[in-house]
Amino acid sequence: MKKLIFGCLCVALLSSCSKQEKVENRIQYVKTDTVRGMGEQEDMLFPGKVKAAEDVSVAFRVSGTIQRIFVKQGSYVHRGQLLAQMDARDYQLQLSATQAEYNQVKAEAERVMALYADNSTTANNNDKAVYGLQQITAKLDNHKNQLADTRLYAPFDGYVQECLFQEHETVAAGMPIISMINSGMPEVEINLPASSYMERQNMGNFTCTFDVFPGEVFPLQLISVNQKANANQLYTMRLKINGTSKDKVPAAGMATMVHVTMQKGAGRNLSVPSTAVFNQDGKNFVYVVKNNTLQKKAVNVAELNSKGNAIVSGDIKASDVIVATGVHVLKEGQKVEPLPAVSKTNVGGLL
Repeated sequence: MKKLIFGCLCVALLSSCSKQEKVENRIQYVKTDTVRGMGEQEDMLFPGKVKAAEDVSVAFRVSGTIQRIFVKQGSYVHRGQLLAQMDARDYQLQLSATQAEYNQVKAEAERVMALYADNSTTANNNDKAVYGLQQITAKLDNHKNQLADTRLYAPFDGYVQECLFQEHETVAAGMPIISMINSGMPEVEINLPASSYMERQNMGNFTCTFDVFPGEVFPLQLISVNQKANANQLYTMRLKINGTSKDKVPAAGMATMVHVTMQKGAGRNLSVPSTAVFNQDGKNFVYVVKNNTLQKKAVNVAELNSKGNAIVSGDIKASDVIVATGVHVLKEGQKVEPLPAVSKTNVGGLL
């Protein structure tokens, strides 16, 4: 009887071990992904705003009373068109007095220089005449410029945004009188966070889109990047809009989305799904699938982007196949089988 019971126990133990061995040897299906080198192109989106190519406030270079303003808010003006005029009576009187003084000094200087040419006067007298004529000539030119500066002209073709003063008001030299925007092709401004600013040399192929122009893509050309961050620790990038039709020119103030192609150094950083990274003993790892067997590889995580990917470096390379999800229930050396690719009969890649 004892022998019979012992035999039954042995059979049961052998059966249990056989079942456990089958469970341990069972192949686990896993969802996989491919490590992507950051040398490949990655699209980034930044909100932006359209700004005029030039936005300036023009001013008189002399002080005085505004006599007349020839334009109104919203007026279109051409380069060189008269915008405003100052009361020029004082400057005209100043120029007339200087002109009379100039005529007198010039006549005297020419007489002395003629005598010096005939050796009838000293070199010292001749030098005084020459320098005196130069001095009065510079004074005359300055007063001519001041009279000319009582008239304010448009520096470019564009629109009048605002007239900041009215006629008969007295203004100082350099005070803005009229605000103008250039009618040329507008620009787009975006703000870059520090991480994107550090990678600005790898940016290229800038485009933008507008809700008011559905289906239209506007190419952009990089103008400059501000080297100093603003109060929000963002760096301003300016881009010029190119190649638009006359009836589809974005206006200043419009909101836009700027598409930037980022190309980072190949082999320097790699992109993997954030769900592929797991932590053990304070270190980060991923599972590489090689010959249907899991290999644990250490990685350093540089950042997580908005697309749910982790930017990593370490003992992996681009094109490696890794486990994308469910890594916490797996172990190194385990046999796995990648899930079939997505197809009409395998929607979602879960079969």
